[in-house]
Amino acid sequence: MSKSYDSARELEYINYIPGNNSLNFTATVIGNGAPIVDATAGVYANGAFVAANAAFIAANVANAAIANVNVYGANTSVTSYFAIPQGNTAQRPAAAANGHIRYNTTLGRIEGYLPSAGWTSIVSDSYNIQYLVVAGGGGGASRHSGGGGAGGLLSSTSYTVTPTQTYSVVIGAGGTGSTNGGTATDGNAGSDSSFAAITATGGGKGGGTSPGTGGNGGSGGGGGNGALGGSGVPGQGYAGGKNASPTYDYHGGGGGGAGGVGGDAISGGGGAGGPGLASDITGTSVIYACGGGGSAYQGLGSGGDGGAGGSSNVNGGKGAGSTSGSAGTTNTGTGGGGGSASEGAYNGGSGVVIIRYLGSQRGSGGTITSSGGYTIHRFTGSGTFTA
Repeated sequence: MSKSYDSARELEYINYIPGNNSLNFTATVIGNGAPIVDATAGVYANGAFVAANAAFIAANVANAAIANVNVYGANTSVTSYFAIPQGNTAQRPAAAANGHIRYNTTLGRIEGYLPSAGWTSIVSDSYNIQYLVVAGGGGGASRHSGGGGAGGLLSSTSYTVTPTQTYSVVIGAGGTGSTNGGTATDGNAGSDSSFAAITATGGGKGGGTSPGTGGNGGSGGGGGNGALGGSGVPGQGYAGGKNASPTYDYHGGGGGGAGGVGGDAISGGGGAGGPGLASDITGTSVIYACGGGGSAYQGLGSGGDGGAGGSSNVNGGKGAGSTSGSAGTTNTGTGGGGGSASEGAYNGGSGVVIIRYLGSQRGSGGTITSSGGYTIHRFTGSGTFTA
């Protein structure tokens, strides 16, 4: 046989063993009953491979140990990332120690544990929003009485929210006007509106004629015959107008507004509602939280005009008098007008919550529009804003 043939047959007896990553040389007899000349060399080769495998195994163990070693006080040239533990707020370590750091998936932030402050934000993926929160306006009283006070108004140009967090939104209803025409029944207060922990107080009810003091609220309701107006909440609205000292029979004071007090009753009729405040948070200037006008006795005077402000594009409800009155405007928090002796009074307008932020849409909830580089979320009913 040729040397090439013998070499090929020898390769057939070199076996790879995957279990220990080795080669095994088998000495056997081939061709004509003659042994392989290099059988002894094969045995020695097997021994060399066994020793090499042992070295590789030891190196692998050493590499694994190196991968788990914490290195301090040294620079690194790694350009990818350094991973830290992450989990939600409920998964914070029960026995946290000073200097521990982690990523909080609930709050969207990297946080560290400090001795006096506990878990504190280090870096947060939060962003800034602006908001307008307006409560429901108060309802007017019946029988030539006080107008309803405007719902409380709160606004801010700087409020921080955290991505994926949800924030409750509640829209207050307008207070119903008294339906008991011909009596001295008071109106009803508006309901609160809120965003997260920010709450605007519903407008105060209009006072009746027995006499009837206007109700307290975000803005106070107008006073009835011989009575004072209700007070407003500082920072949200103003007091209602009065019909007292002197008393003008059968006329009512105007409800207070977010921009000023309601007008007092006068000899010629009901007091005007207090002015509201203008906001362009939706991209268009709108007057919110105007007071409702007080009513007048039919034939003896006119009802007070609803409050206005700025461009006067939204007014509070008009008080009844020689002509019919009107209700507050929906989703503006305006007060309802006072009623005449022959008709019930008028409802206040419901509230609204509006949120906006610079740039493209990041959050969800409400009716979403855009204007002037802002994304706007307008809530006319209760819901949830997700940042």
